[in-house]
Amino acid sequence: MTLTANAPTAPASGTVRALLPGLGLTAAAVVVALVVNRLVPVVSPAIVAVITGAALANTVGVGSALAPGVRFAARTVLRVAIVVLGVQIAVPDVLALGWQPLAVIALATGVTFTLTPLIGRRLGLSQGTSLLVATGVSICGAAAVAGMHEATGGEGGVSDDDDVASALSVVVLYGTALIALLPLMGSWLGLTAHQLGVWAGASVHEVAQVAAIGAAGGAAVLTVAVTVKLARVVLLAPLVALTSLRLRGQGVGVSGRRSTPLVPLFVLGFLLMVAVRATGLVPQPITDVAPQVSGLLLAAALFGLGTGIDVRKLAKGGRALLLGGIATAMIVTLSLGGVALLV
Repeated sequence: MTLTANAPTAPASGTVRALLPGLGLTAAAVVVALVVNRLVPVVSPAIVAVITGAALANTVGVGSALAPGVRFAARTVLRVAIVVLGVQIAVPDVLALGWQPLAVIALATGVTFTLTPLIGRRLGLSQGTSLLVATGVSICGAAAVAGMHEATGGEGGVSDDDDVASALSVVVLYGTALIALLPLMGSWLGLTAHQLGVWAGASVHEVAQVAAIGAAGGAAVLTVAVTVKLARVVLLAPLVALTSLRLRGQGVGVSGRRSTPLVPLFVLGFLLMVAVRATGLVPQPITDVAPQVSGLLLAAALFGLGTGIDVRKLAKGGRALLLGGIATAMIVTLSLGGVALLV
């Protein structure tokens, strides 16, 4: 079964009943992901969910009765998850970091996002794989990969499910390695807690991976690292929007979708939520629960995307892993240089 970004979000009948079997399966997969995350906190539920989806699709498969609900999760639930992600961004906290960490983020993210696709094409990788690896490494891991795929995939687009699988494997492999490597390197380099927090937040892929590094380093590292990481998450919306507009200008990704907005609506929704949070009018209970809600929704969406992964093709993706290693080394080095000079 292959899920594409322009697949219908509901069966032809449009009935909720047709969605229920697939949504029930998705909910069960999310529960499994949460249990694994509770046992192994450094592994995010989203990553567990996509692995579960791929394992299911490549063993027993996803039947026709389940497909409508799973497609709904892979597309519609994904959009909602990214919109809710915007509620987590506290602009005053980000600005309170000062211009130096923000400059480090802009430099490391911008250069990595720009150069990684160029390197990927030199390695012979597809435009879709190169773009999604660049997005996952430079911005915020699985959420960024899924969001960029939603905006640029589908008929006439540049990315497909195999590209998603390659990018997610990069996020898992190198992001997990950084959990162990960054604290050791930070200690060897004599970084302060503040410097280590900025470095981790500006370079590590997943929010959960950043939090794991921060928790190991203490409260001072954790607070700075997560705040810097969320500042990187803000870049998801403009980079997805700019990429979508650039591809439209090149005549890419418009086949079958000419009536869709130039800027994806979920991107606008994300920005709206960031703006609403910045007003200070969002009640504290909502901001407290937003990370859990967006995490659950993202896990559901990535389970749906995972059911479209062909593991046999993924096993041949050595060049994608090489690109991911280069991109990870790039963002780690650039952010460390920025920390050394500015922080």
